[in-house]
Amino acid sequence: METPKPDLRVDKDGFLADYHEWNEQAAQLLAEREGLGPLTKDMLDILIFLRSYYEKYKFFPIIRAVCKNVHKPKDCLTEEFIDPVKAWKIAGLPNPGEEVEIFRDWNPLGF
Repeated sequence: METPKPDLRVDKDGFLADYHEWNEQAAQLLAEREGLGPLTKDMLDILIFLRSYYEKYKFFPIIRAVCKNVHKPKDCLTEEFIDPVKAWKIAGLPNPGEEVEIFRDWNPLGF
């Protein structure tokens, strides 16, 4: 018999309503909702770093800094989660709002 999964309180965009309610089980559920399989240790290390950085600076870190701080290759975040905003969501951090769309659509080379 399968154990029932707890409900997570999320906003309209699927971000955790209270980032203090995050734990590894919440991360697994959020990852599942985002279409990812079970989180690996490397993925959890990235999420924990994102959370600690947010708690200190209240901002998203430079992507390369994430990988450097978890001792992984410079593109680890996009390799593990594809979309940094998805990693932010799975880390249980607050909804970054509409300003994040600027980064998703930004093309510095004009292509």
